[in-house]
Amino acid sequence: MAHLHITSWVIALALLILVLTFSRAGRAKPAKITQMILRLDYLLILYSGGSLFASYASIDLLVIVKLLVGLWAIASIEMVAIKVSKSESASSWWIQLLAAFALALILGFGILPMGILPA
Repeated sequence: MAHLHITSWVIALALLILVLTFSRAGRAKPAKITQMILRLDYLLILYSGGSLFASYASIDLLVIVKLLVGLWAIASIEMVAIKVSKSESASSWWIQLLAAFALALILGFGILPMGILPA
């Protein structure tokens, strides 16, 4: 399930780049379609993340923090896409996205026991 989760958030980042590219090029319809596909990808991220959350033997504070940081990252991705498509400033949401993404990577790969980095 971890492979599905990682693949789905990599796809989400690629779709975000497409949404930004289409929006900045003034192509509203392809940007809107790509944003809808991105929203469907959120469901895949939530499903696989929920499955990983349920697979932990003991739910401790760090697992709950990782879950909340993941939701924060999804909300930040969505807000960046919305703000850019409306030609509004998204700098605060970019900062939040980078912070949430960095925290999620550190928690998921480095600190939590199901991560791939050695402890």
